[in-house]
Amino acid sequence: MNVIFQIDGGLGKSIMATAMTKVLRKRYKNAHIIVVTAYPDVFLNNPHINECLRIEQIGGAYLKYIKDQDCKIFIEDPYRHTSFLTEKEHLFRTWCKIYGLNYNNEQPELFLTQPETDYFKPFYNVEKPIMVIQPNGGPQGQGFQYSWTRDIPEPTVNEIIQYYKEDYTIVHIKREDQYKYPDTLHALDGFRSIAILLQLSKKRLLIDSFGQHLAAAMNKKSTVCWVTTKPKVFGYKLHDNIQPNPFTKEPQIQNSVYQPFNLAQDVSSIPYNDLREVFDVNKIIESINKQ
Repeated sequence: MNVIFQIDGGLGKSIMATAMTKVLRKRYKNAHIIVVTAYPDVFLNNPHINECLRIEQIGGAYLKYIKDQDCKIFIEDPYRHTSFLTEKEHLFRTWCKIYGLNYNNEQPELFLTQPETDYFKPFYNVEKPIMVIQPNGGPQGQGFQYSWTRDIPEPTVNEIIQYYKEDYTIVHIKREDQYKYPDTLHALDGFRSIAILLQLSKKRLLIDSFGQHLAAAMNKKSTVCWVTTKPKVFGYKLHDNIQPNPFTKEPQIQNSVYQPFNLAQDVSSIPYNDLREVFDVNKIIESINKQ
């Protein structure tokens, strides 16, 4: 039997989907499992699958995998399901529900090779212990550097950097077009090298972006700050999930469709009077200190 599993969306979603490959392999032990994704490097060396194709490479899939063959095709997007839109349960459970699969707490996993580790490790050979931060997320070209709906505000990030900079080398996971914080180093761009960075790090401050999924895949407990997305849907029990303070202004949701907020919204719509109101910085520092 051929099993085709397509993942639409960003890097974090594909990292999450590595948990789903475990579920699929348990259900279809002898199947030929083909993953289709925009991020095939996530599935390198993954023992639960047989092939991984880029989305733009799936031309001819019908003749190769489907025509006159025993085949199952899993392409439904859980982001369009009621349970996801109403934030009733974790994405893993929704994903399994729509595919008719049983979820037994499978978690993401990335399979690194020793040559990869040997190659990238020297780039992070620094004198002080490493602290990794990812205060901003989202794709390149979204038009603004700070999305209040999931990013950590700049004043909070600066306060945390000042608190830790004497004792830690702070390595910043960022896009080229994002703000560069003083007293930090820029992480190497490739996410597999960032996985090695997370392995080497002593402390981690992340948001609901690919970094927290990658940390979960590497079994590295992290402090993860949430604004409008929910750890109930996207989070991990491994992490210490920090919730925001209540809004101090009425949110602008009059024109919202299926959910109240978009993943990317600029600061003009923030329902706080001051950026320092979003998080209690002392709670974040307390959490990081416990790692």
